[in-house]
Amino acid sequence: MAGMIKILFVDDEPAIRLSLPEILRLHGFQVTSAASVGEAVQAIAAQQFDVLISDLNIGSPGDGFTVVSAMRRTQPNCVTLILTGYPAFETALQAIRSQVDDYLIKPAGVPELVASIENKLRNRKPHQLERLKRVPKILHENVDEVVDHILRSERRILQLPRIHLTEEECRNNVKAFISRLAIHLMNGRPQLSPELMEISQQHGKARYHQGYSAPMLVEENRYFADAILDCVRSNLLAADVSQLVPDLRQLYDTLAAMLREAISAHGELARAA
Repeated sequence: MAGMIKILFVDDEPAIRLSLPEILRLHGFQVTSAASVGEAVQAIAAQQFDVLISDLNIGSPGDGFTVVSAMRRTQPNCVTLILTGYPAFETALQAIRSQVDDYLIKPAGVPELVASIENKLRNRKPHQLERLKRVPKILHENVDEVVDHILRSERRILQLPRIHLTEEECRNNVKAFISRLAIHLMNGRPQLSPELMEISQQHGKARYHQGYSAPMLVEENRYFADAILDCVRSNLLAADVSQLVPDLRQLYDTLAAMLREAISAHGELARAA
């Protein structure tokens, strides 16, 4: 089987890019190497491949998904394999598993890699491409995941002086904030709606009663952005990459406007105390 199999191998580490392709060639595979997303996309446009093997993080975290997305949309019959150096994060591995044919933990053993390639080739089927989604749609479909991410970050990092909200109240507050943000972005409004302004102000007041300072609100806003970016990264194969930059720009502008409203309401309570 191996003699006719063409593999695209993508990794930004020179040592691995020199060694692993040579080993695969010794097993009879034809291997083309790429050191970046740009080189990989050029190779995908220029020739047909049977297998893609890509590092998960090529220059930036999650870039491997960009290469997989390009391959799936151009060559849907190609088997896609991801190499990752982070075996401890089971939730991340579940996301990887749902988007590629297989993943292997670095450093991957050659017998294991060859066996995975041959097994997937024997059983390969054309990938069914999902309809591309804008960032607001991805956020709207994954609100609970984003909220869980935010609350985990806050519990781990923020040291609150006092807490006057229950866990359920805290979760509902954050979920209302993120849910309305997603709907606002889906509607494509350039300015905050009155409802979103009110939710932002309520959030600032709730955080005041929970013991947050204004700098902590700013830090929390960063958690919001990080959680949403992680959500987008986990769903990158379904994302409309052509609209990714304007969508993220609108997201950050809206989060900044919501933060201003929250800090303003927080400050009013602080001054009145």
